[in-house]
Amino acid sequence: MIKAIFYRESDGTYKGFSIKGHAMFGKYGKDIVCSAVSVLAINTINSVENLTDNKFEVEEDESGLLRFKFTSEPDKKGQLLLESMALGILGIHKEYGSKYLQVNFKEV
Repeated sequence: MIKAIFYRESDGTYKGFSIKGHAMFGKYGKDIVCSAVSVLAINTINSVENLTDNKFEVEEDESGLLRFKFTSEPDKKGQLLLESMALGILGIHKEYGSKYLQVNFKEV
């Protein structure tokens, strides 16, 4: 199962996200749930890097962990990009369910 956590302040400001695990929906290389989550996460990171001036850190490892964190106050573009990613992840969750993807929002 993939566990996605979005970190937000009490006012709803996104500070980052972490994704860990594998969906196990299909065979390795054919898992559409894993693929969809990965594409959203990687595209979000690339978009923040190329379309905003936001500063951030990324951590990843072979266990399937991907962690993204703003290191300065994010601007409106950065917020919109993370909000869009959360919308996409929630859509995948709605379609495939908690057996493959768990989504949480944590206040920081």
